[in-house]
Amino acid sequence: MKFDQYRIAEGIKTSISKLGFKKPTDIQFKSIPPILKGEDVLAIAQTGTGKTAAFAIPVLHILQENKIKGRPDGVKCLVMAPTHELAQQIEYVFKSLGRHTRITTFCIHGGVDQEPQIKQLNSGVDVLIATPGRMFDLVSQGALSLKRVEILILDEADHMLDLGFIKDIRDLMKHLPRKRQTLFFSATIDDKIKDLAYSLVINPIRIQISPKDPVAKNIDHAVAFVEMDDKRFFLESLLKSSPDKKILVFVRTKVRAERVKKAMERVQLISDTIHSDKLQVERERTMHNFRNGDLKVLIATDISARGIDIPNVEFVVNYDLPETSENYVHRVGRTGRGNQKGQAVSFCSEEEKEMLEQIENNLGKPIQKMKITKKDYQITLDLSEEKVNDWRTLMDEAEDHHPKNKKAATRRKKKKKKS
Repeated sequence: MKFDQYRIAEGIKTSISKLGFKKPTDIQFKSIPPILKGEDVLAIAQTGTGKTAAFAIPVLHILQENKIKGRPDGVKCLVMAPTHELAQQIEYVFKSLGRHTRITTFCIHGGVDQEPQIKQLNSGVDVLIATPGRMFDLVSQGALSLKRVEILILDEADHMLDLGFIKDIRDLMKHLPRKRQTLFFSATIDDKIKDLAYSLVINPIRIQISPKDPVAKNIDHAVAFVEMDDKRFFLESLLKSSPDKKILVFVRTKVRAERVKKAMERVQLISDTIHSDKLQVERERTMHNFRNGDLKVLIATDISARGIDIPNVEFVVNYDLPETSENYVHRVGRTGRGNQKGQAVSFCSEEEKEMLEQIENNLGKPIQKMKITKKDYQITLDLSEEKVNDWRTLMDEAEDHHPKNKKAATRRKKKKKKS
């Protein structure tokens, strides 16, 4: 079945066509009809399968139809998301698909001034995408009313629980009408998620897209055994061999992200970072540049793994293996979105082999191993433009450049002069 065969508003079909979508993905094919009928839906599907469009398309149609009927103003659909980046991505999808409708979509989250958000809410919003903290702030101030919400959507519910938002979700119910349609989307399902889901939905249609391999079939992923101190040389080599590709690099910590960026600068490679220490305006600017292709290399921490849904990410690099095996699937799922092909490579050091084993157990099969001969390994090191080969010196230098450590670095230099 093609999208033009669905009974949805022509404006939405126009947007779908302009975006180049012809046939729905599995999760879209199974979710759209029951949502259009007003059913509650509990959907479990892996990352990169088109979940956002699976609920955005039918919800936009429902709201457009109701708007034509002259329903009263107010937020009609509330979408809850765990992170700023994911909330902004959902807003982007709603706006792209709803461009030729009369539906207004707006996103609120913390880290920015709330006054412009309140002003926009007062001017009228149909679809509100929100992170829990900012939403409750505005509700408690009386700046946001949820009394007219007809559709509640919880996206990436498993990640929200990981971040400790379960109490916020339960508190949210006190502010919503009892009579509503609830859509619950998650990448994984366990007893905790099941209990929460069934406390929110009524006789839901349960949809589960769970292929044997949690990593999408259009993603080629492999692991390369690289010593911790040598990872920067291999990243340098990969980036220089793929200058025109959009590449997403995952690291374990915020400090490490900045160190890797500095290491790439030393070999004349431009990149940027995104993590929770960055100001919201910086994060938005970086994401904008990466989305439109002005920035080719983005270095991110796991907090951003689910929020980064950027078109045409051709390569994912796990510079460090993730701290949990589940995050591996979310990371590599940032490439090969929808029907596109993608590649991912993980650098695994000796001390990370235990985590690799856990990841492979979670996947249910081994990850393809890249064969690197001793000669090729040495060539990669020799070809680096990095002039300083002492890793400890580089680490100290990166520490000194980190804002929090500049004062300490200055004190160390003064102490040396005195002695």
